[in-house]
Amino acid sequence: MRAIWTGAIGFGLVNIPVKLFSATEQSRLDFDMLDRKDHSRVRYQRVNENTGKEVAWENIVKGYMLNDNYIILEDTDFEEASPEKNKMINIQSFVKEKEVDSMYFETPYYIEPQKGGQKAYHLLVKALEKAGMVGLATFVMRAGENLCMIRAKENMLILNKLRFEQEIRSPEELNIPQNVKLTKAEIDMALELVNRHSTSFDVSAYKDEYTDELLKIIKERAKGKRPKVRKMKVKATRTNDLLEQLKASLG
Repeated sequence: MRAIWTGAIGFGLVNIPVKLFSATEQSRLDFDMLDRKDHSRVRYQRVNENTGKEVAWENIVKGYMLNDNYIILEDTDFEEASPEKNKMINIQSFVKEKEVDSMYFETPYYIEPQKGGQKAYHLLVKALEKAGMVGLATFVMRAGENLCMIRAKENMLILNKLRFEQEIRSPEELNIPQNVKLTKAEIDMALELVNRHSTSFDVSAYKDEYTDELLKIIKERAKGKRPKVRKMKVKATRTNDLLEQLKASLG
């Protein structure tokens, strides 16, 4: 794995030199965009909208529109905006992990201590484990500020990027029914269905089966075969059938 960020975690006055590594990888199939006529690959180009000519990567800069003019920013500008946050993940507070709504969870990263930071790294691991807490911090990565949560897991530190509050859209425009009348029998039967299928969380029990099925179709197509298309129409349960469908679900 290749480190995507290098810096330090600030834990009080203790600085822990660390590296961040992506904890996830893509499991979906990678498709190329093709021209239907001759199956040639369709490539995206960085085109100058005035000249129509392609622009080389080394000639591309970042600009921000201000008062009808573009202000060009260089890499040094992004670092100078907040040099401490470019190199430091300062833990600002500690909270119970269950208090962090999963709506805010984004991307997980592994945290590896650098040379000289091993003891302080494990000290933070043990402190978080014993306190049952996670640390909240902000830092800059890829020219943007990130909110994050640092937690202990299996004798190591994990960083989870979190969404800021303003990134969560309000559900006000949704048409969510209110004051829906439910009978006691419907509620009891729904609870029985939930309890019957309750278990401990085991992520290994869930697989990306869709990708496997799609790969089977690709292999069949490669042999010149055309698999049968299974059509499915979702039928919503009618209100007056709800109790009967719950009974049928319980067998």
